[in-house]
Amino acid sequence: MNERIALVRKSLGLTQEKFAEQVGLSRNFMWMIESGTRVPSDRTISDICREFNVNETWLRTGEGEMFNQITRSEKITSFLTEITEDEGDDFKRRFVEMLADLEPEDWKLLERMAEKLQKKEGNP
Repeated sequence: MNERIALVRKSLGLTQEKFAEQVGLSRNFMWMIESGTRVPSDRTISDICREFNVNETWLRTGEGEMFNQITRSEKITSFLTEITEDEGDDFKRRFVEMLADLEPEDWKLLERMAEKLQKKEGNP
């Protein structure tokens, strides 16, 4: 399992320090897990799977896909949850608030603009 944890971290492009920080561990403890000198607890395994959308069966056994597949609805829900939890005034939040105020004709205009952009970029 230690090699699979290292593979997850590397596939996400994270240092041991950043990866460990996101699951509430020290960089040194993460190094020990990846080197095989420590075995992660069930809680650590659960935290890794939750935080990085890792398939727990794959992490424990190597069977299946590394990451859980998420639906479009789950992806959108996750994005909106992230935005609504942060009360800051960042661009994502302001942009979503602006979209929420659009009228139906505004949505049609945006759709036409997106189609034109897609054609311009050579995407059918």
